[in-house]
Amino acid sequence: MDPAEEAMIEVDDREAEDDGDDDDDDEAEDEDMEAEDDNDTEKKSKIYLPGQPLEKGEELVVDHSAYRMLHQAQTGAPCLSFDIIRDDLGISRETYPMSMYMLAGTQAARTHVNNLLVMKMSNLHGTARNNEESDESDSDDDDDEDEARAPVMTVASIKHQGCVNRVRCTQVRNKVFAASWSELGRVSLWDLNEQLRAVDDPLLLSNYRKRNDQGNDGAKPIFTFKGHLQEGYGLDWCPTEEGTLASGDCKGNIHIWHHNNSSSGEDWLVDQRPYNSHAPHSVEDLQWSPNERHVLASCSVDKSIKIWDTRASPQAACMLTAGEAHTADVNVISWNRKESRFLVSGGDDGILHIWDLRQFSPNGTKPVATFKQHTAPITSVEWHPGEATVLASAGADDQIAQWDLSVEADNIAEQDSQLASLPPQLLFVHQGQTDVKELHWHPQCPGTLVSTAHSGFNVFRTISV
Repeated sequence: MDPAEEAMIEVDDREAEDDGDDDDDDEAEDEDMEAEDDNDTEKKSKIYLPGQPLEKGEELVVDHSAYRMLHQAQTGAPCLSFDIIRDDLGISRETYPMSMYMLAGTQAARTHVNNLLVMKMSNLHGTARNNEESDESDSDDDDDEDEARAPVMTVASIKHQGCVNRVRCTQVRNKVFAASWSELGRVSLWDLNEQLRAVDDPLLLSNYRKRNDQGNDGAKPIFTFKGHLQEGYGLDWCPTEEGTLASGDCKGNIHIWHHNNSSSGEDWLVDQRPYNSHAPHSVEDLQWSPNERHVLASCSVDKSIKIWDTRASPQAACMLTAGEAHTADVNVISWNRKESRFLVSGGDDGILHIWDLRQFSPNGTKPVATFKQHTAPITSVEWHPGEATVLASAGADDQIAQWDLSVEADNIAEQDSQLASLPPQLLFVHQGQTDVKELHWHPQCPGTLVSTAHSGFNVFRTISV
């Protein structure tokens, strides 16, 4: 059986519990002891800022009161990339326990044992217990309750040739499709509807796994493009034109895909003429405009960010360029969904830049804001889908930072020597994962972030967003 099918979630949602002792004297003693313990904890605990060295005997402990939800998940082989699959469970849901669907691609040690993972995470409880719970309960009740609150992850896997560099999903004619970038230099399209039905139905999932265990090769890609000259990472579905995809490779070539609205409904066309003004440098990330279906943004190892009009021929398609956007490779970009004139970029220099597209100029473009919190290359960045001023970033320094650009410095921050060194727009720093690769806001669960790293997945919501 594939190890991904044995995936498990580890829960991190501890809450304070009362002992419920009836003896007044013992209760008073307990309170005195707890007060002493609290004083000792206050003396020993202190704020940790990323990058500070730990003294001998010190360790980092998560403050659960800073989270509304916090869960961890393991999938066997680590996943370099993932995407959140939109569902029919509600547009803006904040009631716990939650459920969500995701697609991920593994990065296994051996090329031919990789998988696409269609996952359903359910029974995701918040960090605070229901206020109506009784303070008095025996250990058996606690065990039963913990079991009832245990989250569940159901996985239907698809064999994938080569490590999955990047994966993105979309809906076309009410069907869910995925695009995957393989380290073997191919981009493949997949129909995920069988797997989505399986993770919702134990009987279907059992039959699906039996077929795979019996040597059945399983699901096949519905289309594969082999026209890229090398592997790549740039991949994005257009949000305003159904079935339109952009893929970019490490040779600097970008190809545009379209769904052919023929009677078969399953045909895909790829323009063989590449947009290649980044060449020979790698295209690291691609982002379609949130409101203009022919406008695409790209970033590259050549340190630039480019804006393309895909209606034009490849030679004339580049409309705007921000050259030397970073002092090193530009790794990731994200287009603001609410204020489409703004882009955010993150680079190997560990810097976040905010760009106003109206100020792009061939004579030199300067960012409207710059933030230096990460101490290593930035690996992922994304604007909040519903808040124009909020974004999240992740880096190779094992940090995930939440930002609100509308926040200004206050007197408290100025008076606190520790906080004075931090940008006032920095809301929250989440740690605990090793080598964070990618993060996404859940578009239907406000404030909920999902991140993947070599150490596994985190699903969380902080009190800040």
